[in-house]
Amino acid sequence: MPAQTDVDVLVIGAGPTGLGAAKRLNHIKGPSWMIIDSNEKAGGLASTDVTPEGFLYDVGGHVIFSHYKYFDDCIDEALPKEDDWYTHQRISYVRFKGLWVPYPFQNNISMLPKEDQVSCMDGLIDAALECRVANTKPKDFDEWIVRMMGTGVADCFMRPYNFKVWAVPTTKMQCQWLGERVAAPDVKMLARNVILNKVAGNWGPNATFRFPARDGTGGIWIAVAETLPKEKKRFGRTGEVTKIDADKKVVSLADGSTIRYGKLINTMAVDQLAEKMGNKELMSLSKELYYSTTHVIGVGLRGGRPDRIGDKCWLYFPEDNCPFYRATIFSNYSPYNQPADDVKLPTMYLANGQKASSTDAKAGPYWSIMLEVSQSSDKPVDEENLLKDCIQGLINTEMIMPEDEIVSTYHRRFDHGYPTPTLERDGVLKKLLPKLQDLEIYSRGRFGSWKYEVGNQDHSFMLGVEAVDHVVTGAVELTLNYPDFVNSRQNTERRLEQNFVFSTPSASLTDRSR
Repeated sequence: MPAQTDVDVLVIGAGPTGLGAAKRLNHIKGPSWMIIDSNEKAGGLASTDVTPEGFLYDVGGHVIFSHYKYFDDCIDEALPKEDDWYTHQRISYVRFKGLWVPYPFQNNISMLPKEDQVSCMDGLIDAALECRVANTKPKDFDEWIVRMMGTGVADCFMRPYNFKVWAVPTTKMQCQWLGERVAAPDVKMLARNVILNKVAGNWGPNATFRFPARDGTGGIWIAVAETLPKEKKRFGRTGEVTKIDADKKVVSLADGSTIRYGKLINTMAVDQLAEKMGNKELMSLSKELYYSTTHVIGVGLRGGRPDRIGDKCWLYFPEDNCPFYRATIFSNYSPYNQPADDVKLPTMYLANGQKASSTDAKAGPYWSIMLEVSQSSDKPVDEENLLKDCIQGLINTEMIMPEDEIVSTYHRRFDHGYPTPTLERDGVLKKLLPKLQDLEIYSRGRFGSWKYEVGNQDHSFMLGVEAVDHVVTGAVELTLNYPDFVNSRQNTERRLEQNFVFSTPSASLTDRSR
């Protein structure tokens, strides 16, 4: 018989949420626990890939900015040196009609062509007047956009850009998720800026951010995992879940072993969890949750970073002259995100598709761009030609020139990319998550609890931390249940230096007789 392990708390998944749970369990030194993951290394949807040529690409656009001191403590413990990090000011623009409009678009309509300024100001004034008399809340995201910004901004940017991001029309999305993620315009300020031809200042919680010097975002989570006891981690085949028997509280793994648990903290996508459980009711419920697929495209180029690119961080593309909605100048985040200048690489081909004049390996310097493309049934993608189409899109938007030398490419598809805040989402979650909790399964994380508004790395980590506190002490999970509250403040209640003393875990935690 394969070995069976018994633990009080089992954590499935070693992305930020799972590691948050494991870190808290290790910190409080209370119930017995274990963390498992089917991947050989930690990181989940916050991992980093390296191309054969030595270019790094994150799984999407990740940077570190935080609402929680406990999160800061944990990543600073994992990467404690000053030279472990770079700190950047966000330099972001929207590409619109051949112009670079500072982000956020709706605060910088002074930079638009005159006819678009007029259209946007007309809409903003109409929206301001409408808001004064409106006595109902917007029924969907599209109505929120029009009510807050007017039809001019909606048609120029908000509608086309959000369709490219979410891969569903704005009319199919709710607006309760927005919080701090979308800047509400100040009409008086915008009018002054249009008249004076001024630009609005930086906005948002990520106006300043950190990025790890080495190993990309994934390096953070590998380092956090290294602070956990080796005997409490099972990664790879020994941590790959094949079946979950919720009645017997037993998880079966790919190597034939089993783990019996008291409580289960799950961070895999909740629809996949329902399938592993074989629970038809939960499978049916989870099918009502919508998500989009994300393609991450990387292009490594020979040459110094062009002046037209400068110190830009990430850039937004609402128009249909390129398939990507966002581009990140990944080489600007760290000099270690691309090969050193003296590394010799051959040119694969020119950006226009033509053969290079020589295939001999030559030295750098090098720079890189990371692109994101969404896909859904509402927004299909030609996957076979997507890399080529993205390179053409980079030429169309003047990000690169036709004669630029491409030395490395990357393309990876992530089936579960964005958890979509559809009109139906909250109703589904109000049924689904409590049904799981009745089985002593706490599903948390970007796709575990399916709330995009608390899906950043800091949120995801704290969803795991707070799930543990709820399981062990009954504490309220603020991040899961009150997103607007945690997003509106610095959350300093938990700190890593706190000490805990626990008696033997309660019977409710260790009883596995169900």
